Amino acid sequence: MKKDWILFALPGLIWGASFLFIAEGLEATGPYGVAFVRLLVGFLALSAFPAARRSIGGSGWLAIAVVGLTWMAFPFTMFSLAEQRVSTAVTGMMNGAVPFFATIFAVLFTRRAPARDIVIGLVVGIAGSVLIALPSASAGASTAVGIGMILAAVTSYGIAINVARPLQQTYGALPVIWRAQAVALLLTAPLGLPDVLNATWSLWPVVSLLALGALGTGVAFVLTVTVAGRMGAPVASAIAFLIPPVALLLGVLVRGERVALISVVGAAICIAGAVIMQRKPAHAANQLRQADARPVRGDGSPRPVLAGVQCRGEAAASN
Repeated sequence: MKKDWILFALPGLIWGASFLFIAEGLEATGPYGVAFVRLLVGFLALSAFPAARRSIGGSGWLAIAVVGLTWMAFPFTMFSLAEQRVSTAVTGMMNGAVPFFATIFAVLFTRRAPARDIVIGLVVGIAGSVLIALPSASAGASTAVGIGMILAAVTSYGIAINVARPLQQTYGALPVIWRAQAVALLLTAPLGLPDVLNATWSLWPVVSLLALGALGTGVAFVLTVTVAGRMGAPVASAIAFLIPPVALLLGVLVRGERVALISVVGAAICIAGAVIMQRKPAHAANQLRQADARPVRGDGSPRPVLAGVQCRGEAAASN
């Protein structure tokens, strides 16, 4: 049991720290170079896992290309550009809005009215996101542009999670993520390679980018899939709750960033909204217990039973 909770905590710590790694990487190379390097290192890291290289056939490649664009190439670039204008703490706290955008697009794609708890959680979470962004948005035009880039990134995550869900159910999470990384690597290469070639490298930015790619864009995905298989999809989705506080602590303690109290309150409200969205009626809980008792795929991901549960489980893997 203790080992399972360590597995649960590690992805949240890694993804929370990724915003610090991005900021440090920007000390050496441009934002496009940061996105390209993290994808390159992450792709190589996942290549070490045989489950990621399992054949999936040719029918899913178009959707995987969409995932590569919306889950990786575009948001990774937006986060890197945003951190030239906005602090790592605020960027990480706003990443807590991903579950809300994922749910909004799930409702739009399925054309089904959400449950009451989902609506309440969305309202609470959106209010929290506004509070996080408010001090930065009023700080000047450049900072406001950075906030817009973060919102574009988390919106893109919301689309990607819903596109990726049926792919992961069919092929398993790791084969889809690995191939999406390959697509994203190609998409970021035209702008990323010039940044890398013109970079001024030193030890700490190199270490940061290696950690960002190998851990944040590689190992954390594997750990999240493992947690979903061992502890259930709702537990795996709760990993996202760790990202804002970790990003906040590292931004303040390591980089000496100053964060407005209202933004911290907004982050707490976001987490509360996500917790509300996680609540399930009794019949769903019974189905979930049956789902957790079923065997898992070869890559450790659970076989799909509840569409809503699975979608939330995948929402954790957001950065």
